[in-house]
This record gives sequence, structure tokens and C-alpha cells, in this order.
Amino acid sequence: MFGLGWGEALALVVIALLVFGPEKLPQAASQAGRTLRQLRQMANNAKADLQANMGPEFANFDPADLNPKNFVRKHLLDDLENDWNGTSATTTADPVAAPTPELGVGEIPPYDNEAT
Repeated sequence: MFGLGWGEALALVVIALLVFGPEKLPQAASQAGRTLRQLRQMANNAKADLQANMGPEFANFDPADLNPKNFVRKHLLDDLENDWNGTSATTTADPVAAPTPELGVGEIPPYDNEAT
């Protein structure tokens, strides 16, 4: 629970009991639960609105992917892991990797309008 052990959780309960008293502690816990539920509902609604308004090309968008650690793991480390396992992360052929025939002496290389 939130990275807390049993000792820390027990200490928090004792402190809450001392601060609020035995009469007001159930009310404070109930209010805290309601607040957490409302915050979770607001976050879920914001996520749903964001996904609905971004369009179909972002249908599988997850805001957690914007976290730098998740972004690096998803876009860099997964590709490296796939390369190590011998599988390709991309499904399209790389045009740069295709072998090109060597030019003969005096031949002019082909001109690519998009490359210049």
C-alpha cells in the first residue's frame, strides 16, 4: 500500500487517532475515501475526454506513456529486446538496407528528387 510497510501504516493510524480523536476518526476516514473516489473519477473522465477528442489515430493512447521512464522503456528498450531476441520490431522493410547494384565506371547515379 503506497510503499508503506506494516509499521509505517500502524504509526499513521496512531497519529490519525491522536489528531482526530476516536469520535471524529470515522468521519475523517469517510471523507478521505470520498475525496479519493472523486479524484479517481475526475482522472478517469479527463482520460476518456482526452482519448475521445484526439481522434481515431490516437485510439490506443495511454497518458502513462508520457512518463519519461515509460516512454524510454516502450520506444527504446523494447526495440533493443526484440533485436536481442532475433525478432524485428518493425514490420516494413528498410529501404536503406536493401542492396543496391554497384555503378560502373563513368555511370551517373540515379537522381532522387525527394532526397534533395
